[in-house]
Amino acid sequence: MDRRWSVHAATRSRRGLLTRTIAGHWRLVAGGAVLAAGHQAGEAAVPVIIGIVIDEAISTGRPAELVWWLTLLAAVIAALSLCFRYSLRMEERAAFEGAHGLRVALAARVLDPAGGAEHGRLAGALTSTATGDAQRAGDVNLALPRAAAAVFGLLVAAVALLRISVPLGLLVLLGSPVLLLLAHLLCRPLERRSHVEQERAAEASGIAADLIAGVRSLKGIGAEATAADRYRRTSRESMAAAVRAAGAQARLDGAMLAVNGVFLAAIALVGGRLAAHGEISVGELVTAVGLAQFLVWPLSLFSWVNGQLAQARASAARIAAVLTAPPAVPLGGATLPRPVRGRLRLRGVTHAGLSAIDLDVAPGELLGVVTTEPAEATALLQCLTRDADPAAGSVQLDGNPLSGLDPDDVRATLLVAAHDAELFADSLLDNVAAAASTPQTLERALAATGMHELADALPDGLDTAVSERGRSLSGGQRQRATLARALAADPPVLVLHDPTTAVDAVTEAALATGIRQTRQGRTTLLVTTSPALLSATDRVVFVHGGTVAAAGSHGDLLRAHPRYRAAVLT
Repeated sequence: MDRRWSVHAATRSRRGLLTRTIAGHWRLVAGGAVLAAGHQAGEAAVPVIIGIVIDEAISTGRPAELVWWLTLLAAVIAALSLCFRYSLRMEERAAFEGAHGLRVALAARVLDPAGGAEHGRLAGALTSTATGDAQRAGDVNLALPRAAAAVFGLLVAAVALLRISVPLGLLVLLGSPVLLLLAHLLCRPLERRSHVEQERAAEASGIAADLIAGVRSLKGIGAEATAADRYRRTSRESMAAAVRAAGAQARLDGAMLAVNGVFLAAIALVGGRLAAHGEISVGELVTAVGLAQFLVWPLSLFSWVNGQLAQARASAARIAAVLTAPPAVPLGGATLPRPVRGRLRLRGVTHAGLSAIDLDVAPGELLGVVTTEPAEATALLQCLTRDADPAAGSVQLDGNPLSGLDPDDVRATLLVAAHDAELFADSLLDNVAAAASTPQTLERALAATGMHELADALPDGLDTAVSERGRSLSGGQRQRATLARALAADPPVLVLHDPTTAVDAVTEAALATGIRQTRQGRTTLLVTTSPALLSATDRVVFVHGGTVAAAGSHGDLLRAHPRYRAAVLT
C-alpha cells in the first residue's frame, strides 16, 4: 500500500486516532494536566487552611498566627488562579492544534491522487467532518487534563478528610470510583446519539452545498420546490437527531448532578454527626463542609468529561472512516519518460458505459470524440483522468499503461478539463494564470479564448474579482475562463469536455479556431457534440453503444452516418 494514501496504523480505529491526537501534543496535555492539578490542589487547600485558621488562630486569639495563615491563604489563592489561567491556555492550544492536525490529515486524504475518500460522501458532508468532527475529536486534549485534575482534586480532598476522620476519607475514596463507573454507563446513549447527530448534520450540510451550487440549474428546470422539500426533510431529521443528542446530554448532566448532590449531602451529614459527637473540632467541621463544597467541581467535571469523550469517540469514528477509505485507483510509482510525445491508446477498455473500446490518438492530433450517451463520455473521462481504472483493458500514454504510473505525473501530463470545472475566489487573471507555465502560454491562452474582449465588459477588466465558484460570472464567461486556464497549462495531452455549451455560435467558432491554433503540435481530445468544434478537428471518433461505431472527418460522418448526424445536429 502506498505511503501517500495509507494512514498510520494508529488511525485505523477511533481509539487509535484519539491516541495519536493526544500523543502528538503530549507536552501541552501533560503541562495542562499538571497545572490543572495544581489548581485543584489549591482549591482543596483553601477550606483546609480556613479550618486551621479557626482552630489555631481565631479560637486561641493569637493575631500573629492569624496574619500568617491569612497570608498563606492569599498566596494559595494567587497560585491556584495562575495555575488555572495557564492550564486553560495549554489545554485550549492542545485542543485546537489537535483539531487542526486532523483537518490537515482529512484534507490530505480527500486531495490524495488515489481518490476514494469522497466515495458515497457529499462535499458538504466531508466539510462537516473536517470542521465539527475534527474539533470534537481535538477536544479530547481539553478533556483529559481536566479529568486528571479532577481525579487529583478528589485524592487531595480524600487525604485531607482522612486526616480529619477516617470515615469521611473512606467515603470519598470508595464513592468516587462508583461515580466514575456510573458516569461511564450513563454516557453511552450520548455517544450513540452524538454519532447519529453528526451523520445527519453532515448529510444536511452536503445537500445544502449541492443545492446552492446548482441553484441556477434548479431554477432553470423549475425544481426549486422539490429541492426545498428534500432539504426540509433532511434538515428536520438533523434537527431531531440534534434534539435527541441534546436530550441525552441533559439526562446525563441531570443524573450526575443528582448523584453528586446525594454524595455531597452524605459527606456533610457524616461530618455533622462526627462534630456533634465531639469527634472532630469546629474548624475540622468547617474544613469538611468546605471540602464537600469543593468536590462539586471535580465531580461535575466527571460528567462533562464523559460527555466530551463520548462525542469525541463518535466523531473520531467518522474521521477514521474517511482517513482509511480505500483508494479509488492503485498508486503506481513510475513516471513517464521525457519528452512526452502524446500518443494515446485505449485497448479493449470496458468501464461503466464503455464496452471493449479501442482508440488511437496520434501525437499532435486534434481528435473529436462524440458519444450518444453522457454516461459514455463520463466513463471515458474517468479512465483518462484516472479517477477510476477500467474493469478491463488498458489506457496507454506513449506505450505506458496509466495504471502503472504515478497519478500526479499522469494528471500533470494528461490534463482533463471537466465540463463543470470550478473557478476560485480570486481575480479573473489570477484564475487563468494559476495554471500557466510561462507568460507566453498565458498570453496565447488569453488570446485564443478572447479573454481581453470579455474583460472589456467587466468593471476591472482581467483584475475583476471572481466570487466563489465563479458565480459572479455568466455561464459563458465562466466557460471561457476555465478554457483559458486549461490552455494556459499547456500539457502534452489535453482533454476538453464540452467547453463551449454556454457561449453563442459566433464565439464558439472563434474558440474552435483558437483551440486549434494554440494546441498546434500537441495532442488534444475534444469530447463534444458541437459542430463548430468538431469541424476544427483533424478526425472524429463516434462512440455508440459503448464502442467505436465510426471514425473520419466531421464532414464525412455527417454525410455518411445518420446516427452521428442526429447526435451533433439535434
